[in-house]
Amino acid sequence: MSREPFFRRKTAISYKTEEKTVMRGYDLSELAEEGYSFCDALFVLYQGRIPPEAEEKMLKYEMGVFLEHSMSPSAVAAIGVSAGRPNLPCAIAAAVSTFGGVHGPGAAHGYMLNKYLERAQREGKTVDEMAKILVDEYMDAETPVMGMGQPQHIDSDPRAEPIHVKQEELKLEGVYLEFQRAVEKYFHARRKLEGRSKVGVNVVGSGNTALMEIGFSPNAGWCLGSVCRGYSCAAHALFNMKKGRAWGASRNEPMVQMIDLSMIKYVGPEDRVVPKQAERQEYARKQKEEGEYKKWAI
Repeated sequence: MSREPFFRRKTAISYKTEEKTVMRGYDLSELAEEGYSFCDALFVLYQGRIPPEAEEKMLKYEMGVFLEHSMSPSAVAAIGVSAGRPNLPCAIAAAVSTFGGVHGPGAAHGYMLNKYLERAQREGKTVDEMAKILVDEYMDAETPVMGMGQPQHIDSDPRAEPIHVKQEELKLEGVYLEFQRAVEKYFHARRKLEGRSKVGVNVVGSGNTALMEIGFSPNAGWCLGSVCRGYSCAAHALFNMKKGRAWGASRNEPMVQMIDLSMIKYVGPEDRVVPKQAERQEYARKQKEEGEYKKWAI
């Protein structure tokens, strides 16, 4: 029987033989032997290049500050899933799956920056002018400006501004940082004009800005953040598996558990009698006619 494949799967990422694993043309073992770091390898993996030291330091710094964020939707998901005692990767996958429009890493902020910067080029506007347009259009439409605000850090995300500062220290300022700084300036001015409280930049607003400045696409940034926070989610799940009680509802613990029955406040329909089958048609007709069911429909 022929061992020739029916088709060949193309990839530009890597290949391997019995002797080596080659990623984007570089022998992975040789990269490690030469002292290139995990962050260096991420540049090779996503961009196909070895970064200068400043860019590697920027990525290392950002992944360090983004690694852990205590109780957040992803950590809660990891803990909740691990309470059922599945295999550990199930809890990690569930936690990482919470990253999206309002939590954790995401691509929306990067796409927003790219969209308006491209528009500035087309319309012959400066970065500063386009930042004001962005803020006004989003706020006029009552749409959240991506990268601004964090529900647990009311005054300001403590991770965000230091990322901006680190980017400046490493002399990696470019059009993305200029634009993000301008967006923040006009966002604060608009809220002040409307008599609203100050809302600071969050770690996505500053972090994605830095990542895009050093060449990562919005989706690549989303991937990097997911992998980075995945370590933390794994730790939360593993801690709960080793130290917590299965089910997360034990009444013998000194602190109320995640799904203890005392945590539940039912606000649905009051207890009601199940109709006999002979009464079903008339009962169903009245329910639809009265329409009260609509306020419970989801």
